[in-house]
Amino acid sequence: MKIEKLHHVAIICSNYEVSKRFYTKVLGFEIQQEVFREERASYKLDLCLNGTYVIELFSFPNPPKRASFPEATGLRHIAFAVKNLEEWKVYLESNEVSCQEIRVDEFTGKRFFFFNDPDNLPIELYEI
Repeated sequence: MKIEKLHHVAIICSNYEVSKRFYTKVLGFEIQQEVFREERASYKLDLCLNGTYVIELFSFPNPPKRASFPEATGLRHIAFAVKNLEEWKVYLESNEVSCQEIRVDEFTGKRFFFFNDPDNLPIELYEI
């Protein structure tokens, strides 16, 4: 089994405009796409570094402090790019790692699934 590369880092911020300014104006990330998800009252900002997609910045109304919930302030998950999701899912489950079902990203059409590390850090495998 081989992880191909880091795909992206997702961050939930407590103040969207402040974080958007920090990542774009201060750190110099480029905006690839900004989507307002009305049903969640949430922004999703896709940020690039040197033309490479690197960060998803999310806003949610009144996010809780980080516990182990997927939509809390702070780091949301780590995503790794892989070539075959089914093989990875079988491999992880054969090593007693509980995996969520494979889903399709509504904006990109790409497939992915999540699992947790031993400390419950959410990890995503994203098919390339």
